[in-house]
Amino acid sequence: MRWRIKAYLAVCLALFANAAQGADPVTYQVQFAPTGDGILDRTLKTTSSLVALAQKLRPAPFALIGRAKADEAQFYIVLHSMGYDAGQVDITIGGKALGDPELLQELTAASASVTAAVHVVVTKGARFRIGQVKLAGLPPGFVPPPIVKTGAVADAVPILAAAPALQMALQNAGYAFATVQPPLAVAMPRSATLDLTYDITPGPRVTIGSITFSGLKRTAPDFLRRHIALRPGQRFSATAVAQARDSLLGLGVFASVTAMPAPEQNGTAPILFRVIEQKRHAVSLTGAYATDTGVSVSTSWQDRNLFRHAETLTLTATANGLGGTGTTAPGYDLKAAFAKPDYFARGQVLSLSVEGLRQSLIAYDRTAILLGATLSRPVTAHLSIIYGPAFTSERVAQEGVSSTYVLLQFPIGFTYGTADSLLEPTRGVNASLTLTPSAEVVGGTHGFIIVQGQAATYFSVEQDGRGVVAVRLMAGSVMGAVPGQLPPDQRFYAGGSGTVRGYTYQTIGPLFADDTPRGGGAMDAINLEFRQHVWGHFGVVPFIDAGQVGTSSAPFTGTLRVGAGLGVRYYTGIGPIRLDVALPLTRTPGSGAFALYVGLGEAF
Repeated sequence: MRWRIKAYLAVCLALFANAAQGADPVTYQVQFAPTGDGILDRTLKTTSSLVALAQKLRPAPFALIGRAKADEAQFYIVLHSMGYDAGQVDITIGGKALGDPELLQELTAASASVTAAVHVVVTKGARFRIGQVKLAGLPPGFVPPPIVKTGAVADAVPILAAAPALQMALQNAGYAFATVQPPLAVAMPRSATLDLTYDITPGPRVTIGSITFSGLKRTAPDFLRRHIALRPGQRFSATAVAQARDSLLGLGVFASVTAMPAPEQNGTAPILFRVIEQKRHAVSLTGAYATDTGVSVSTSWQDRNLFRHAETLTLTATANGLGGTGTTAPGYDLKAAFAKPDYFARGQVLSLSVEGLRQSLIAYDRTAILLGATLSRPVTAHLSIIYGPAFTSERVAQEGVSSTYVLLQFPIGFTYGTADSLLEPTRGVNASLTLTPSAEVVGGTHGFIIVQGQAATYFSVEQDGRGVVAVRLMAGSVMGAVPGQLPPDQRFYAGGSGTVRGYTYQTIGPLFADDTPRGGGAMDAINLEFRQHVWGHFGVVPFIDAGQVGTSSAPFTGTLRVGAGLGVRYYTGIGPIRLDVALPLTRTPGSGAFALYVGLGEAF
């Protein structure tokens, strides 16, 4: 018996080999008969392997038939997914059906110069609508969310999405272990309806049980229990558990967090959070370059969990102003910053900082010590507030006059953010508004308020964020004092990567008689970019900036300056590496013919 099977297989293989060796690759052309539904027509062509491979790989005759049969099965899936459950698919090659035994012989014998005609005729038939919807096993008293409605078109996407949506609703209502199976669909051809049954296993309704952690090495578990918005005894909610996991990740202490509800115990579901702590200490090195501000090199050391409650201590040393056209000598910035989360209230962060810096800019020379203490907390999901006192002791030299200033300030800031990324946003809004009441303790008698605001928005014009239009508006004003009464570093300047690219840092605005930047009482600017991925990891960004600085406290006054340029992006896993070249459309004293900017992340 075995030798007969082997002989049969040998004959089949020989016939297959002879057919394959004697057949030339087939050139073919695909034609689709219109169905009357434009979306269906486009979907059929998009999912067709006959279309996708027509110009890439000429198939052997048997392979062409195989492609057509695969498309036939795929087209039925497309029909059913769009509600055409009674649709029919008819594909012919050279006028012959795919099952015609003479088709392979005809294609094999055909001349290599002959183009085979592939005709696709899809008859969509009646479009089915949803009939009866049964939720089998729904627990008493539970009101299901709106999922699929009787009479709606029987599209596959909402029908399939209803099962996980219903399961999540059950889990948020306390049924921690509820499961909902994919729907059982029964087509009713006479009425062109599709009856659906969702089988539900709700399991017991439970409350949150004990909350424990595994994987902790240094972090105090009691602090973590206070930090998360979960309490034993509250009704179980899958969304609340996920939010607790996200809040733990947001502390910056953990590399990963996984929430594991344990099996039901006496009407409760204990929650175990499995965590992997990050290394306690981190060292970083960063750099940036711009023709106006020069080279900036920064190194930092951080303790991520100083006192076991996710406190951070960051020590940073920066050398800047190296070789810039807008600087007169190298400078430095030394800073120590401490942050304590959940300070007297969940979500509230206390930040303390001490900083010493030296700047040698074309507008002024400055040596300063800065102390700051702030509290920040979320107001809503997207709105946050930050406020607290700041102390500045500085010596500033401008136009040959050196003065000492001691300032007490109390900035109050609001930030609003819905952008989808920090370094490469493709949609959403980022906005901020800061009011800084200030008093000069030494160096003057004038109190003043600095008002600054900016808003950036992003519009994706291509799928997957490959093309993005980005717009940013900025404005600021000093109220209560004229620029001449202010310390030079508290005035407004424009020019450079933060405002108008192409112009040297601080060169836009009022000038002294020797063309040294004087600074103004108000500033406004607008930036417009089009960010386009072009090939692989590379992209291009044409942009135009405009801005002005006025002598009074009224924004939108002064001499408008415009810069334009082109940027190149190299996209990495942590964000784009940015290189921008910009030209000033009108040269000003102190500005060069062009400016170059290099950094990580988009300009805004």
